[in-house]
Amino acid sequence: MAEIKKYDVVILGTGPAGLQAAIHAARRKVSVLVLGTESRSSIFHHHVENYCCVFNTTGEDIIKTGREQAAAFGAEFLDEDVLAITAEGGRFNIALESGSIVGAGAVIIATGTARKRLGVPGEKELLGRGVSYCVECDCNFYKGAEVAVVGNGSAAASGALTMLAYARTVHLVCEALDVSPALASELRQSAVALHENRKVKEITGKDGVAGLVMDDGSRLAVQGVFIELGAKGVMELAGLLGVQLDDEMKHIQTNKKMETSVPGIYAAGDITGPPWQVAKAVGEGCVAGLEAAGYTKKRVQDPPVKG
Repeated sequence: MAEIKKYDVVILGTGPAGLQAAIHAARRKVSVLVLGTESRSSIFHHHVENYCCVFNTTGEDIIKTGREQAAAFGAEFLDEDVLAITAEGGRFNIALESGSIVGAGAVIIATGTARKRLGVPGEKELLGRGVSYCVECDCNFYKGAEVAVVGNGSAAASGALTMLAYARTVHLVCEALDVSPALASELRQSAVALHENRKVKEITGKDGVAGLVMDDGSRLAVQGVFIELGAKGVMELAGLLGVQLDDEMKHIQTNKKMETSVPGIYAAGDITGPPWQVAKAVGEGCVAGLEAAGYTKKRVQDPPVKG
């Protein structure tokens, strides 16, 4: 068995929630390890203009600064993905993709939710230059523009309706609209241009999004495309540990202390549900970091009684 390096708090995720948790936990003088790749954070490729006291910056700058702050307080970083988490004797063992294992007295899940992708040409190349996965985050950048929202569910439909307040023209491209009758009625009575039974085959553009190519060969001239196909996160890992999820199994449920249903496991940021905002993620990360550090300190002072 691989040697286990033990930490007081291990944080999964290098976005705003994870980094803020690392800052506060490390300041409480507990050992902290942060796992993950910073460029995978949902805000890394985006501009941010609605975060208090930091106007018109980039997600990359926020993350790099947060990492420097956390490291200055003693947090360690490891650019690895997690394969499994198991509970053992009141602690947690975390198996990494390299084959190594790290131990934790408390775990903070702050991975965000990995946005589902279309997997078409131009999507990856134009990310942050017209391609977005979050209407709420980026709607303000498309005032007066022609935009398209892609997706079948309520996130796509609601996103298209939201964009009507910003964009000149809003298209909704969907294979099969799957929303409530009330939302479908609102959508059809709105100014959203609905393109049903259509798939996006390519996103075109050089320095920014210029348009979409459909599966029937038709084209849409747009400057922005929001891909709202839902999300997938680390629910499998959380579920295997018995962490309680919401009814749709999309988010982790927590209390005000960011505690999950499993003692010693906390969650913060997008993984706990909307709104998808940096400020919300940072606030939850602060609480989770303080609570997780306090939890591990208390366990050292008052070790569990063996039955």
